Amino acid sequence: MSSLESHGPSGDDAPGGGAGKEPARDRAGEPAGSPERRGVTVRRAPRYVPFLILGGLLGIAVAAIIAFGLPGDATYDRGSVFGFFMVMGVAGGVVVGGAAALVLDRLSVRRSSHAVVESVPEDDAGDLPDAGDRS
Repeated sequence: MSSLESHGPSGDDAPGGGAGKEPARDRAGEPAGSPERRGVTVRRAPRYVPFLILGGLLGIAVAAIIAFGLPGDATYDRGSVFGFFMVMGVAGGVVVGGAAALVLDRLSVRRSSHAVVESVPEDDAGDLPDAGDRS
């Protein structure tokens, strides 16, 4: 008996085993050793925070134009007028920026595409290049 042979039942010698046995299957009915496939939706969605920040900054710019660019009443200090319009401008700008992001998000849903991805086995994962290793 060679060193590779063993005594007792093994996977091939066990009852019900052998060459005619079908491979084990996972929940989706695929063979257990095959990579997992999954359907995904791919779309480019906007990030909301930059839109909100940009809207607030535009509101500050509009408040500055109103307070310092237009002729005003001499009884009010230009700084207090700017502060008053800045509060309203930032609030309005954030709302407008959020609305713009929502509209772009809805448009990205219409332009989405579907793809099928499959998992990479862990032993093959080391062969993939890192995202930072672009030469």
